[in-house]
Amino acid sequence: MKLASLKNQSRDGELIVVSKDNKRAVKASSIAPNLREAIEDWKHCGPKLQELATQLENGKAAKAFDVDESKLHSPLPRSFQWADGSAFIQHVKLVRMARNAPLPETLETVPLMYQGGSDTYLAPTEDIPQIDFSHGTDFEGEVGVIVDDTPMGVTPEAALEKILLVVMVNDVSLRGLIPEELAQGFGFFQSKPQTAFGPFAVTPDELGTAWREGRVHLPLNVEYNGEVFGTADAGAMHFHFGQLIAHAARTRPLTAGTIIGSGTVANEDRARGSSCLAEKRMLEKIHEGVMKTPFMKVGDTIKMEMLAPDGTSIFGRISQKVVEYKP
Repeated sequence: MKLASLKNQSRDGELIVVSKDNKRAVKASSIAPNLREAIEDWKHCGPKLQELATQLENGKAAKAFDVDESKLHSPLPRSFQWADGSAFIQHVKLVRMARNAPLPETLETVPLMYQGGSDTYLAPTEDIPQIDFSHGTDFEGEVGVIVDDTPMGVTPEAALEKILLVVMVNDVSLRGLIPEELAQGFGFFQSKPQTAFGPFAVTPDELGTAWREGRVHLPLNVEYNGEVFGTADAGAMHFHFGQLIAHAARTRPLTAGTIIGSGTVANEDRARGSSCLAEKRMLEKIHEGVMKTPFMKVGDTIKMEMLAPDGTSIFGRISQKVVEYKP
């Protein structure tokens, strides 16, 4: 099942069900006004949404319409919690080297995670506003999951059963601010502005055999300024999503609608490119002695997409441009 949110005058958008080929959709407001409320009552809303999805696929859904991704918000335009992990060891190694920071002793045993801003997300085709370009604007291509109510102390195995939907993420970062913030010993805040998500959220079964072992085993295609930047395999997560969810829920329950991110998709194979600028810059320093690639500036564009084996865009496309913020 594939779900999305039409932009409207509300903070949460209007819930729609989307066909597998992304071409047709039908409003689901008779089931739940928005995705946030559907997730909060998934026991009742989930089966009804699945029935509507089946009707749509069979051409029997009333008032179906053509999908226009430019009119869609992030699946959840806001949520009560967004916690982003860093499950790809290669990414951790490279970004730590970039800022001359030591690797954590628990790198391979305890996931890294920060809590991002969840009060409002950028739409998948919305400009990325930046107030000061000395801050080092970067994109980060990721995948993520949206969970049901999850109890404190949940095991990684049980946590996998709490996953309702899978999403694609652009976790925007301000690399120039990160070292200063971390040096204060209190974590990210100003260095993590608004995040964007691909327009479609899908149930794990929509991924077929690509969803296994709590991971999405597909390449994340990243295009920067019109050129291929990376095709890293998202299945290379060191920690799977069950482990990330269990880590987040170690000392507190997670409410339905919490989003857990994988962290930047990264592979050791340089031929697969990168999913963020920081990695590319560090690789340049390692292999060429100098960082040549600048961070993002006005007019730079970033596109992200993940394709099924038949070429269908699973999560739709994130397609954003960097602009100067003007109040």
